[in-house]
Amino acid sequence: MSGLLQGKRALVTGASRGIGAAIARRLAADGADVAITYERSTEAAEAVVAELKALDRRALAIKADSADPAAVRAVVDQAAQAFGGLDILVNNAGIFRAGSLDDITLDDIDATLAVNVRAVIVASQAAARHMGDGGRIISIGSNLASRVPDAGKSLYSMSKSALIAWTQGLARDLGGRGITVNIVHPGSTDTDMNPAAGAHAEAQRSRMAIPRYGRAEDVAELVAFVAGPAGRSINGAGLTIDGGANA
Repeated sequence: MSGLLQGKRALVTGASRGIGAAIARRLAADGADVAITYERSTEAAEAVVAELKALDRRALAIKADSADPAAVRAVVDQAAQAFGGLDILVNNAGIFRAGSLDDITLDDIDATLAVNVRAVIVASQAAARHMGDGGRIISIGSNLASRVPDAGKSLYSMSKSALIAWTQGLARDLGGRGITVNIVHPGSTDTDMNPAAGAHAEAQRSRMAIPRYGRAEDVAELVAFVAGPAGRSINGAGLTIDGGANA
């Protein structure tokens, strides 16, 4: 444990598994108290919290639907109240709806925008009210935000691309208060949603300069760096971690 985030208070959305869970573990290992949100996986979320508490950190899991803006605001306020403030927000929760133009439904559009875009805006707005100088807002985007290598991903890519402009604009809005705003763009990462041994894995590897899936812990390391003291001048930036798939 580095202690670089000692005394910091963090909220990571969608962190019962995968990249979100890895980020929560890393922030806690660096000294932060961490709240996580989850939608369905109560047992998994409680297991993550147990790991964080084993690091002698304060931790809690809050059940919330990121598609519900009132729930998103309430989660931020609950985490801030539990910890006496908030220093780090990681907007990790997201959904993936794939399909051709003819197959995309209004429900797909509404759900994607609600979770991948609106929830980020609402959570950032709520979190900024609790943050002071040194605050960090970090969103998890996707390397598909800037390059769409095959069909069926237009809706998802659009939602992640929207976060680039949001990040840049919010960095201007909050910079005077000493709060940085950044976005991390993972590529193919070995999780249960996109396993390195999955049916589509070889096609994804073929696009990488380093033909190797990333690990959730790799993304967490980058997030922790941006959240830490060495990331104080990184602001309005998009940081891609995809093995060179977009190179």
